[in-house]
Amino acid sequence: METRTLKSDALLLVAAFFWGTTFVAQRKGMDHMGPMTYNALRFCLGAVTLLPLILWPGLRLAGTRTGTPRLLLWGGLLAGVALFGGASLQQMGLQYTTAGKAGFVTSLYVVLVPLMGLFLGHRCGPSLWLGVALTVAGLYLLSVTESFTIARGDLLVLASALFWAIHVQLIGYLARRGDPLRIACAQFLVCSALSFLAALAGESITVGAIRAATIPILYGGILSAGVAFTLQVICQRTSPPAHAAIIMSLETVFAALAGWLLLDEHMGWRGLTGCALMLAGLMVVQLPPLLGAGRKAREPEGDLAILPERPPYHDPVC
Repeated sequence: METRTLKSDALLLVAAFFWGTTFVAQRKGMDHMGPMTYNALRFCLGAVTLLPLILWPGLRLAGTRTGTPRLLLWGGLLAGVALFGGASLQQMGLQYTTAGKAGFVTSLYVVLVPLMGLFLGHRCGPSLWLGVALTVAGLYLLSVTESFTIARGDLLVLASALFWAIHVQLIGYLARRGDPLRIACAQFLVCSALSFLAALAGESITVGAIRAATIPILYGGILSAGVAFTLQVICQRTSPPAHAAIIMSLETVFAALAGWLLLDEHMGWRGLTGCALMLAGLMVVQLPPLLGAGRKAREPEGDLAILPERPPYHDPVC
């Protein structure tokens, strides 16, 4: 394996670590403030983190299209609205569920993206349906109780996965027509503004609360939104798609481990089995070559991507 590929894989693993552990930061941040306030500050900080890469020509990524101002305006607005929907539902759900469970339930967007592609006329092989079966079975074991009920938090996070899937489709379309970093910065600003308006409508914003939640805000804004997304944009240019798919799926594992180590969250055999099935399903969906499908089967035929790229949030990102 080339040294460049090893470096890219290692940096993608760092990004997956930041994304997964940010679920803990998201929960800790809400010890001091409401979910909308946390998202407003977090995504504003994420946008500020990307500004040096955008404004300093020497740091600009080679080979990226700048895009038209209209694309940046409307693309940033649409992506920001989708990001706001996903981040808001996820953040509200984290008030009632664990970081580990939220990480796995959020990851369902990986399956929803190609399913949405079916309505756009894209073709999907048997790997998609096997992945769907595994993730649905895993979700049942992880979130549905023996009395056939689902917790409020899990339901909110599940709803957020739909917005993440829409967001991935939008980013897949926009990133091929403009600078991904500019689009990411624009969507972060839109999401932050919408979150701030929502916070003004229903939450109390105090300087004391912001000071108390400084570390979770910095972690979620700088490391997850800013640094991790930048690493993804850079490393996926040299890391093989199969490597990137496996490594970025490990975000869910990091979320569960961080919740266990830092928040004392525990899962029984039922939850652990569900997590294992969901992780297997995510990898099956993202890695059709392992089931004998060719490269052509993996590539989108239309303008919208049907195989997911990690959404620049998240959290998750998320």
